[in-house]
Amino acid sequence: MKRRLLWRLLALQGALLAVFGLLIVLALYGSNVAKDADNAVEILQQALTLDDRGRMTLRETPDLAELRREIPTLWYVIRDRQGRELRHGPIPPEFASIGGALDRVSQARLGYLIDDDKATGARLKRIETAYGSIQILTTEEGRVMAPGRASWLIVSVSATVLLPLLVLMTLVTLIATPKVVRWSLKSLEPVVETARKLDVERRGARLPEADVPEEVLPLVSAVNDALGRYDEGHERRRRFLVDAAHELRTPVAILSARLESMPPSPERARLLQDVARLSVLAEHLLNLQRLDRTNPNFQPIDLVELGRQTAANLAPLAISAGYELGFETVVETAGVAGDALALERVLVNLVQNAIEHGGNRGAITIFVACDGGHGIVEVSDQGPGIRPEYREKVFDRYYRVRENRRGSGLGLNLVRDIVRLHRGSIDIVDAPQEGACFRLALPLSRPQHRDKNTDAVGAPNTTDDGR
Repeated sequence: MKRRLLWRLLALQGALLAVFGLLIVLALYGSNVAKDADNAVEILQQALTLDDRGRMTLRETPDLAELRREIPTLWYVIRDRQGRELRHGPIPPEFASIGGALDRVSQARLGYLIDDDKATGARLKRIETAYGSIQILTTEEGRVMAPGRASWLIVSVSATVLLPLLVLMTLVTLIATPKVVRWSLKSLEPVVETARKLDVERRGARLPEADVPEEVLPLVSAVNDALGRYDEGHERRRRFLVDAAHELRTPVAILSARLESMPPSPERARLLQDVARLSVLAEHLLNLQRLDRTNPNFQPIDLVELGRQTAANLAPLAISAGYELGFETVVETAGVAGDALALERVLVNLVQNAIEHGGNRGAITIFVACDGGHGIVEVSDQGPGIRPEYREKVFDRYYRVRENRRGSGLGLNLVRDIVRLHRGSIDIVDAPQEGACFRLALPLSRPQHRDKNTDAVGAPNTTDDGR
């Protein structure tokens, strides 16, 4: 912005100075300054010659003819050292008798005031020629300035007046413009600071419009209008998701009950997995929308107890899908602040994801530990795993590594949203053996005590002493 403003100001100043210079030249012409008095002397000098008898005479040169047309009352007195003169025209009486009185004067301007009357001016100049020193006394009017002298006048005015002004204005512009721009935009600092703190999870935030320059105010108002429309759209989306999730719960519960009454079979097990995933998704949506994102009412939660309870609840589902579901911990407690139902849905979703993609073999493990100021929960399986280039993308909405696999592509995205609301992080790390390992880190709310006891749920003889 500063650079564009500087260039525009400099261009404007250059244009203004050019117009100013043109006005100066026009003013000079209008005040007869463009009448070059020396020009008449030069024309007479160029036309001066000697005739066959050695007497001074004037050749009728084109410039002399043009001078006679421009000045019908042209007069002159040309005198050499011997007192010989060449006179022409209506010579003013005050100049007619000067004669040799000014022989020792090289040049002069004469006749501005005589008594109380302004006399016609005269130009006297002594020149050296091939046939001696000549004195020319003629009218002061002269011809309109020749193109060469006009160009010289323009260059002279530009060099002595316009160029110094341009340099001075350029320096002032280069020094003052950044300071003026910085000073003018200083009132935007609160707007910039508020914009930096804008959070997509907070509703009702607006940029301050007080003391904003009038030139920038429409932009700030447009941004505030856009934020208002975003809030309205987000609220409509939230209501739709809540309503849709509520409407899904009843048919999902009915479908689950009917499947439970069917005889055991591989098809029944797969359908139960699908219904469980759909139920988890609906509950996940409800918990995500239920959280107050601007001022969450978090309660103390023990990750050890949460992991143990989740493993107990999902053990039948994992066993029916061909897995062993184990729980391990190396701490007695891992207290965090959060929403219990939302964090429970995070673990349920991760276990459901392991059941879906773990290859229907091996063990799924929920592991709880502490690392510095964070509580750690890892959900790992022994399936094919996730390649490093896909580990960030799987959290994107609607993204699926394999397009032909079942799933909406929303589960892991919702997991990440809930974890972020709890000021935590979730990553995919290398599993202890093979398979995928989701590592969840949440800020601890109180000191923890390390313990070596571990549990296993739904998998006989899986009790372990940690990792």
